[in-house]
Amino acid sequence: MTRCAVYGTGSWGTAFAMVLADAGCEVTMWGRRAELVEAVNTGRTNPDYLPGVELPRAIRATTDPAEAAEGARFTVLAVPSQTLRGNLAAWAPLLPADTVLVSLMKGVELGTAKRMSEVVAEVAKAGPDRVAVLTGPNLAREIAARQPAAAVVACRDESVAVRLQAACHTPYFRPYTNTDVVGCELGGAVKNVIALAVGIADGMGLGDNAKASLITRGLAETTRLGLAMGADAHTFAGLAGMGDLVATCSSPLSRNHTFGTNLGRGMTLAETIAVTKQTAEGVKSCESVLDLARRHGVDMPITETVVGIVHEGTPPLVALKELMSRSAKPERH
Repeated sequence: MTRCAVYGTGSWGTAFAMVLADAGCEVTMWGRRAELVEAVNTGRTNPDYLPGVELPRAIRATTDPAEAAEGARFTVLAVPSQTLRGNLAAWAPLLPADTVLVSLMKGVELGTAKRMSEVVAEVAKAGPDRVAVLTGPNLAREIAARQPAAAVVACRDESVAVRLQAACHTPYFRPYTNTDVVGCELGGAVKNVIALAVGIADGMGLGDNAKASLITRGLAETTRLGLAMGADAHTFAGLAGMGDLVATCSSPLSRNHTFGTNLGRGMTLAETIAVTKQTAEGVKSCESVLDLARRHGVDMPITETVVGIVHEGTPPLVALKELMSRSAKPERH
């Protein structure tokens, strides 16, 4: 039986732990709060993030990071992206030397503008054959309900991606492999920013034409950035690109879409943060995505608009007028 460690007991970390257990793995979750760990072990539930969902018996939890790491063939990292560096620095010395580090995080680090796999490789001193990414249209609540879904497991070493694929393949969860780690990560990170924009449009009462335009042009600017960074354009037409973008921009289960909707309805940033129980990665990552775009000389007007609304106080109506008044151009990526 393949042993897996999952660091993080949020909704997505817990849902993916269920996938691994359903695929036949033995899973140990690490959590920082003893009461939540106790609920997982005795109540077979995560009441804070997935209430009412019964967890498989192959899952157990601990507050001891060394205990979670013991014998793990795959080490899954499912913490907020901006906390990864500090957390992993503490965990790295405890991890098995041959464990594959799997990122579930969809963000770009503030300050460094590094993708999560780059942070993992740097902090854990891991080669590309030990760093993988799992991404795609994977809303945690639907996965936990075992509703059908597909995903992408990406690693530069295809044989490692195939091993991870086997470890998380279930009748309801269908993973595909990819070696384009850069493209897969950018698709996951930028879609959160576009989902904020679509949520803002929803909150403002704009129609489906506007939302479809934001999704389509959002994909265009994601692809531009990806190509500038060496990604494969085909990746953005797949599950890690269009697939994840559609799910996150259209579902009420999406944290980023919901966050944007509240902003579009007139709530302030502080008010929206106060009513948001879980991390909406796009709120912080929009700044680092824009930083990344500027470093590569890529124009990302929707991302720039989101940063203006979220962090610079630009009223949504003003931002809309500015976006719509941009100079006309041909439709090219």
